[in-house]
Amino acid sequence: MAGPNDNASLAAYLSTRRTVPSLNLGGPKPDEDVVSKILEIAVRVPDHGKLAPWRFIRYPAENCVDIGRYLSDLWGRENSDASLERLALEKTRFMRAPMVIGVVSNPIAPHKVPVWEQQLSSGAVCLNLIHAANAYGFAAQWLTEWYSYHDEAMRYLGVQEGERLSGFIHIGTPKVEPSERTRPTVDTITSVWAPELK
Repeated sequence: MAGPNDNASLAAYLSTRRTVPSLNLGGPKPDEDVVSKILEIAVRVPDHGKLAPWRFIRYPAENCVDIGRYLSDLWGRENSDASLERLALEKTRFMRAPMVIGVVSNPIAPHKVPVWEQQLSSGAVCLNLIHAANAYGFAAQWLTEWYSYHDEAMRYLGVQEGERLSGFIHIGTPKVEPSERTRPTVDTITSVWAPELK
């Protein structure tokens, strides 16, 4: 029987978790054994109905040049005034970090579990994947970008009809220390419900 969660260490990690931008992620990347462990952790999320309404797509580094060329061509076709700088940027979308994993939401419908709950579960997989990468000494950034909402691009990237891309998780070894940013003041976004007086 599994023991209790190590909540002290977990609290310390969560209270200091910060994102390292994908442009600041280099090698080495996780090896295949670690990737398997990271993905096994990623799927340990709330999943009402035990539906597993999500899946992963891995994008091998050797294919990322072709992906970038496709995205640049697509952007250029649809934006006739695109600058050379922007077209060059599009070519690098999948080369910013040494590893990219797509998390795809594929809800089961119709089902008694609402599609929205199934989609939320897929978002939880994205965040858990980031936590798992950190647990193994790497860093990760959750990105979507314009092509996550572009039907043709999504088909090219392996997302099927009826599915949505929850996020591309870019993984690597941080080359810089993560910086802190302003966080919301919890009191300003928290209310206490009370019944209306009649």
